Amino acid sequence: MNFKFNFIYKKGSTVFHTSSCENNDFSVEAEIKNNKIELTVKPKNQIEFVKFEMLMPYRFNSAHRVFVNGFQSWTVSREYSPNEAMNEFKPRVLGLEKRKFNPLGIWGAGDLTFHKYPEKAGIIYGYSYGYIRNKNHLFFLGSLSEAAGYTIITFHSAADCISIEKELEGVTFCKDKKVLSLAILEGGFDCVFDRYFEMMQIEKPRVKRQCGYTTWYNYYTGVTEKIVKRDLDAISKLGVKINIFQIDDGYERTVGDWLEPDKRKFPSGMKAVADSIHQKNMLAGLWLAPFAVTPKSHIYQKHKDWLVRDKKGKTHFASHNWGGFYALDIYNNEVRSYIKKVFDTVLNDWGYDMVKLDFLYACSIIPIHGKSRGEIMCDAMEFLRECCKDKIILGCGVPLAPAFGKVDFCRIGADVGLCWEEKSFSREDVSTQHTLMNTIFRRQLDGRAFLNDPDVFLLRDNNIKMPLQKRNIIALVNSLCGNLLFVSDDVSTYTENQKKIFMDTITRSKAIINSAEFVKDKIIRIDYTLDGKRSCLVFNLATGEQLG
Repeated sequence: MNFKFNFIYKKGSTVFHTSSCENNDFSVEAEIKNNKIELTVKPKNQIEFVKFEMLMPYRFNSAHRVFVNGFQSWTVSREYSPNEAMNEFKPRVLGLEKRKFNPLGIWGAGDLTFHKYPEKAGIIYGYSYGYIRNKNHLFFLGSLSEAAGYTIITFHSAADCISIEKELEGVTFCKDKKVLSLAILEGGFDCVFDRYFEMMQIEKPRVKRQCGYTTWYNYYTGVTEKIVKRDLDAISKLGVKINIFQIDDGYERTVGDWLEPDKRKFPSGMKAVADSIHQKNMLAGLWLAPFAVTPKSHIYQKHKDWLVRDKKGKTHFASHNWGGFYALDIYNNEVRSYIKKVFDTVLNDWGYDMVKLDFLYACSIIPIHGKSRGEIMCDAMEFLRECCKDKIILGCGVPLAPAFGKVDFCRIGADVGLCWEEKSFSREDVSTQHTLMNTIFRRQLDGRAFLNDPDVFLLRDNNIKMPLQKRNIIALVNSLCGNLLFVSDDVSTYTENQKKIFMDTITRSKAIINSAEFVKDKIIRIDYTLDGKRSCLVFNLATGEQLG
């Protein structure tokens, strides 16, 4: 295969640009075999890469469909036509470039602080893996490790080429280092993805399809012990096995102070809540954002030296949630001891069986300690699995490749909204339409990297702004393509029809997806086999109208 290279690097304060794999400052050694290419940097002087890019030719045509995987759990991920624009996000607001207009880390949840968003049609990019589909045949590219840095794959249809770039900001090269390990595969959809995960030696998930409840999408941070008791009693009386009952954000004093429950809202404490869930024969789940702290937290006030800092020693906002929050430095030994204590308390003293770990991208918002963002994220996921041992982890707000094989369930889409139409401010915002696309087009990860959490389906009539017909589409898509089926409803309010939809959703067998694609602008068709019978679902993504 004919590869070209584009390197921009710094030696001292001088910047150099070259396309050669051999020069006075470094060489790049390429090894190509068994559908894999590996690139190793061998420095002759101390250098830093501003750009590390490999280019390969590819002839696109209008029949192709291009899939790109978004930066993290919530980022839009779908198939595009080759000449389409990535128009889910407008790169300018009020005449200001969004990458620079970043008060309180507004764009911290995404990649805009370190990667330029394309403003032209026919430039389509994503992270870690992607493919070009021609009917049922895939041409696939996938990173086999992000430990050196994130792999950014960009499809340039007008230039008939594909760019594979490593994000290496913050890394100084002074000894040999493998930078890229990339699988290049062709074949049918399932065969390609089976082979990809075999090459990474990712074991099949140990958990099975689960259903349950989470407090977030009804009560948000207003959840109380009284509400939990009421909804727990209601869902336990449905006459069907509910696997998990999870308490989400709002139980803690503030984000970061995980071992200090809000005594006003949870006067009995969190162990008592877990005990009450176990009495109903369900697994108890608890939400944490283990790397996040707000300025109101005792951790922030007492341990500012625990925070991620830039090269100038300045603390760095992770994102705007909760009025703006900071991230903990996972390489600080005191931080690691504290996080281990949190998990030991939650999982062993309080007795929770599952933890939903959220906003995980925060630990790698900037490169620190000579490590790239991708390396930090990989280290963080190893550390979390070490802390949780054999307990169940539901990952969320996490770049997906570092989470492969490290979490049991993983969110693969944005938060579901309380209405169908959402005006997104970023590619990571709350959006029902975005999460439906992600649920459908990231289905290849389910049962291979982890079990997919497509986010909740909501059937209640109160505190929601879409008709039941649209809510039913979400429930059906989740059960067809996902394997963690959660609601946030007080099910005692369900009508007989709502109860039937709920029962059908959580007891339905996992479907075999034969194909899923946009057949027209905004029209999605899913062809599937369920219990040996072929069926299809066709709906308008823009309006929520079911067409077949």
